[in-house]
Amino acid sequence: MAEPRTIADFTAKLPNGDEIALSEKLGKVLLVVNTASKCGFTPQYDGLEALWRDYGDKGFEVLAFPCNQFGHQEPGSADEIESFCKVNFGVSFPLFAKIDVNGDDATPLYQWLKAEAPGIVGTKAIKWNFTKFLIDRDGKVVRRYAPTDKPASIARDIEKLL
Repeated sequence: MAEPRTIADFTAKLPNGDEIALSEKLGKVLLVVNTASKCGFTPQYDGLEALWRDYGDKGFEVLAFPCNQFGHQEPGSADEIESFCKVNFGVSFPLFAKIDVNGDDATPLYQWLKAEAPGIVGTKAIKWNFTKFLIDRDGKVVRRYAPTDKPASIARDIEKLL
């Protein structure tokens, strides 16, 4: 198989187990985020929802991937995670099935994201929940953001790509 070149080379599982081709997302600006419900950064759901509401009609989407690899801060089932996000943060963007972002079981999508945009000093591992990757309309990684980068601080970069 050829080396993946864009996000279109991957699929992602929905919470119900169905798989979607991320090629459906080509032509949109994407923010891919590993999320958790019991993390100090969990309030960033508010900021992610604001970005989604502000730019969604211009071709922007948030792709949220719950992950339980950091301090076991996402222990719930898909239904529990979705309910928590809707009730506490009014999340209306799609949540995907829970995944691993590091280690032997890391999803191919995250293996690619980490290779395309390594972290500080070239580290490829995801350090914590709410690490974000900005993807352009052609499906290429533009930039990686740290968990401490608030979603609002990414708005200008999103606007440039729209």
